[in-house]
Amino acid sequence: MKFSGKNVLITGASRSIGAEIARTLAGFGLKVWINYRSNPEIADKLKEEIEKSGGKAALIKFDVTDEEAFIEGIKAIIDSDGELSYLVNNAGITNDKLAMRMKTEEFMDVIDANLKSTFIGCREALKLMSKQRFGSVVNIASIIGERGNAGQTNYAASKGGMIAMSKSFAYEGAPRNVRFNCITPGFIQTDMTSVLKDEVKENYIKNIPLGRLGDAREIAQSVAFLLSDYSSYITGEVLKVNGGMYM
Repeated sequence: MKFSGKNVLITGASRSIGAEIARTLAGFGLKVWINYRSNPEIADKLKEEIEKSGGKAALIKFDVTDEEAFIEGIKAIIDSDGELSYLVNNAGITNDKLAMRMKTEEFMDVIDANLKSTFIGCREALKLMSKQRFGSVVNIASIIGERGNAGQTNYAASKGGMIAMSKSFAYEGAPRNVRFNCITPGFIQTDMTSVLKDEVKENYIKNIPLGRLGDAREIAQSVAFLLSDYSSYITGEVLKVNGGMYM
């Protein structure tokens, strides 16, 4: 994989899919900035793991829903490295509940964590990457943002909004050689899905043409492709990584 830039900020990178994205991108030679909100022990363990494998990593703590903290975090990276070449908006939450029982606050909490934070990241990335006349952003959306799901009205709205927003950013970034793309993961094997009962997993797998759950590394490799020079003519795209569950 070929990269013209030198570093990448990954939000929500201390565990699960975010951590695998960090490992993969470090393996391709990028310096990875591991964003986390809490639990520095887990983040530091990932940093040590990457460095022991010969990669470059740094930790940066801030809450992605805090606009000022997000902006300061990016400024800290610029002060350290002089640039920010790539951004992966991965941080997000769920708060599932049937729509008729969902409170407005429960809806907005997920919108803020998933959609508002991605907007802040994309906006700030566009500002600084426009000056560089180079940059690439990948937003981690979801299959739920494309097809919806019972009990996930808030999550679907946040991820569907992320997809539409990424396309608009792609239009604005294109004249300045700044690309914005989305990945929509399907049912991926993570810490959260590992606790599900076998019968629940089997029901999901029945609806996946490839007949298995996805692996976090398959998401990470897709992120690497969309950030890299190999996708230099791709922007505003939604890459489905779901085993054919939604085509």
